Amino acid sequence: MDATALDVAHLLAGGMVLISFLLLYQDRMFALLNVFALHAIVLAASVAWQAHIQNAPHLYVPAAIALILKGIIIPVALHRVVIRLGIHRTIETVGGIGPTMLLGMGLVALSMVVMLRAAATADPLAREDLAFALSVLLLGLLMMVTRRNAVSQIVGFMSLENGLILAATGAKGMPLVVEISVAFSVLVAFIVIGVFLFRIRERFDSVDVQALDVYRGEQR
Repeated sequence: MDATALDVAHLLAGGMVLISFLLLYQDRMFALLNVFALHAIVLAASVAWQAHIQNAPHLYVPAAIALILKGIIIPVALHRVVIRLGIHRTIETVGGIGPTMLLGMGLVALSMVVMLRAAATADPLAREDLAFALSVLLLGLLMMVTRRNAVSQIVGFMSLENGLILAATGAKGMPLVVEISVAFSVLVAFIVIGVFLFRIRERFDSVDVQALDVYRGEQR
């Protein structure tokens, strides 16, 4: 494998880490959904490039699924959910954007140190892409725990899952049946979460998870 192929693979994987930081930085709902669509598009490009350099045509299928499902269908559907539910367009965070970004940088540094040492003898492509993938995964998890709005937590969950797909394809890919099952499980989870969002809105008149604590009497 030539150096150019490695550089492009690392550029796309590193781009996903950068876009994960952009997800953490967003404080407007529609901007967040647009950035998530970009996250999915870069994931699709990364998986397609892996299919090319690994000579693994089956990886083009999850690349297409990521592009169509996560890059187009889910962001458009979430836009409609936000409008239909009348969700507040400003995203509230736990602790503020600044500390969250600093914590995210720490998680990325930790991912690099741990993965590069743990996989020191592995193939260079797999080792560095796994480090990027772990960073994306941890940043998605950080987004889930630092956002109070249910829709932004859904976006955090899906960006976390993008990191898992990046890791799987970087490590010479998953069997096609596993990739398709993962994609459909995310679709089913999205439908179920959408149903719960409407139920939460109907019952509590809010999708802010802090309102649920107030309802239970845990906060005043």
